[in-house]
Amino acid sequence: MNDAATPALKAAAWTGVGVSRAHESAALHVLGQATYTDDIPEVQGTLHAALGLSSKAHANITAVDLAAVRASVGVVAVLTVDDIPGTNDCGPIIHDDPILADGLVMYVGQPIFIVVADTHDNARRATRLGHVTYEELPAILTPQAARAAQSYVLPPMRLARGDYQAAFDKAPRSVKGELYVGGQEQFYLEGQISYAIPKEDKGMLVLCSTQHPSEMQHVVAHALGLHSHNIVVECRRMGGGFGGKESQSALWAAASAIAASKLKRPVKLRADRDDDMLVTGKRHCFHYEYEVGYDDDGRIVAAKVDMVTRAGYSADLSGPVATRAVCHFDNTYYLSDVDIRAACGKTNTQSNTAFRGFGGPQGAIAIEYIIDEIARELGRDALDIRRLNFYGREERNVTPYGQVVVDNVIHALSTELEESSDYRARRAAIAAFNATSPVLKKGLAFTPVKFGIAFNVTHLNQAGALVHVYVDGSIIVNHGGTEMGQGINTKVMQVVAHELGVDIANVRATATDTSKVSNTSATAASTGADLNGKAAQDAARQIRERLAAYAVKLYGGEAGEVVFAADVVYVNGHEVAFPVLVQKAYLARVQLWSDGFYATPGLHWDPKTMNGRPFSYYAYGAAVAEVVVDTLTGEWKLLRADALYDAGKSLNPAIDIGQVEGAFIQGMGWLTTEELWWNPAGKLMTHAPSTYKIPGVSDCPEDFRVRLFDNRNVEDSIHRSKAVGEPPLLLPFSVFFAIRDAISSVGGHKVNPPLNAPATSEEILKSISAVEAALKAA
Repeated sequence: MNDAATPALKAAAWTGVGVSRAHESAALHVLGQATYTDDIPEVQGTLHAALGLSSKAHANITAVDLAAVRASVGVVAVLTVDDIPGTNDCGPIIHDDPILADGLVMYVGQPIFIVVADTHDNARRATRLGHVTYEELPAILTPQAARAAQSYVLPPMRLARGDYQAAFDKAPRSVKGELYVGGQEQFYLEGQISYAIPKEDKGMLVLCSTQHPSEMQHVVAHALGLHSHNIVVECRRMGGGFGGKESQSALWAAASAIAASKLKRPVKLRADRDDDMLVTGKRHCFHYEYEVGYDDDGRIVAAKVDMVTRAGYSADLSGPVATRAVCHFDNTYYLSDVDIRAACGKTNTQSNTAFRGFGGPQGAIAIEYIIDEIARELGRDALDIRRLNFYGREERNVTPYGQVVVDNVIHALSTELEESSDYRARRAAIAAFNATSPVLKKGLAFTPVKFGIAFNVTHLNQAGALVHVYVDGSIIVNHGGTEMGQGINTKVMQVVAHELGVDIANVRATATDTSKVSNTSATAASTGADLNGKAAQDAARQIRERLAAYAVKLYGGEAGEVVFAADVVYVNGHEVAFPVLVQKAYLARVQLWSDGFYATPGLHWDPKTMNGRPFSYYAYGAAVAEVVVDTLTGEWKLLRADALYDAGKSLNPAIDIGQVEGAFIQGMGWLTTEELWWNPAGKLMTHAPSTYKIPGVSDCPEDFRVRLFDNRNVEDSIHRSKAVGEPPLLLPFSVFFAIRDAISSVGGHKVNPPLNAPATSEEILKSISAVEAALKAA
């Protein structure tokens, strides 16, 4: 072995990415030492706030008597809309979302006033003493009612391709119907919280649990009538976000800052779980009306769907959510002639917002439901109908919105999962079981996923980062993404470690801070690691190139041939420890810090025509679920789940597999147990863990097989990896359709069960009864 080959061989054997690393805060999480917003030591003189909420869904406020509130124990101040020095708005896009109600309440739980007291408990107790007199107005509570009243927060949208009506009229077969899919509470373990600390010269530090520090900075600045440079927002980590802290952390940040500014004292606003769930928006529920034409083989030739969402009282992010739903109706299927419509129904309920998947799951489940219907009508296995309709590789490969699908791996991925899950053999075994089991019925389903990665709004696809190398060789990275448990900091640290050739133990990620990286996008749309990883790589690369140029000044050779690996710099036959070279570079006045920036290339979108290239690439996946249903009680159990997910060249397989597992169970909860229920007066009654049922550990299947598909992103993503935040949430479609398959067996698979989501035990029993009634009628 010659000396020249040694560095290359050593470098080839070393990597900072593509390997499983523990989450950077794993030990802190386990030991209870991870600092969340409520754990930050309170500044001397800190006060605590709580919100006084509306008890009516839609009403004019005719009088507000807060005397008893002000006289309550520990109360320091009570603030109303008149105490807001700037703009009374926290809407992320359209300014239709007041921080505090101003003469009109639009849902049960809308904040009317802020109580500031010496303790959290005293503030919360005092809010109950406010007396508000209302003049009630008619309330709209459901998306169907909003459609009937033509009540929308935004103009309806439509995407059309080809001639749907002509294609439908020629189709030899058709299916039509309705479907309702409910919403979902984010149920982050750490609730909404903001801690505002006044600083000198009109400054305000806001420590906030948020996915979007820059937006919080803007909202607080506007509410206080100040410039953005007066406001610093910081977030080290969240105890979960799932989209619920993208735009809706704004109310809490603004309210705490308004109180802190008014009283010139630090104010913490921590929402109790009940208040959190009453005030904040959830995943949008959808109602669908569909009409699809298909041929005798089951190939779709014309598809029409009309979707309406429960947007709530304001626009929030409903427009982008509906847009993504429209762009994901196709899922993995080529649809030649389509008429896809979506409307955001204005209702007197919480303003719904982002949730993991951001409309993608709601769009895709409709076509999956339709294909499930087609398969049953034809007496075919649904997997065969799905395969028949898959996008092609060289033809039938353009989406309804005009984007070419250039990396279609769904065929190979599906084949691999079909074989590894023994799908065909299990299908036969389940049929045999059901034939001899009159009460317990098993079901099996295979569902695929194609999910577009990028923000719908092109300008949001940008990120910045700072990398500092200290004289001892240790490294700090700061970027615009926020850590909510998903491992973005770990992945970014790996990227920096790899670029500079050091062990990840030498890299530290610091709190997201608007005074370090400005004008950041939300950590959302599954773009966190893609955008911020690229920005951090850009910053680290600049430092590496400076160090390489300096190394050849000392040791000779070519800068392009210098290798950084395993904490060593290999240069012209010399091996120099990374810290040693750094120290020498510092003395030589070489810049050891750099900023980095990244903007996703090639994106464009016309919201008027709903055409363009809105996504950088697609992530794929598929899952097989097997369930057993008790047809007498509606109870069910997931027996086994197999999932295969395309994470590209994964940056960290352990973290990515964990994300797939978590998304699967969370999505399963959305489709089965997590039911949101409002009473006739418009009050959300499922506003606590006692009435709102997220999946527990006992709901996880004993046999849970999750693997990553071996693939390399064709796009120049960070180390050719793919996003893993949102797409896996669509994998548990397989659970919902396995339940529907089990119900279908009650009628010998001759009747399409009218199953809505969530498929609670009550919904399952209702569906079974419908199947039995249809059989009798036949």
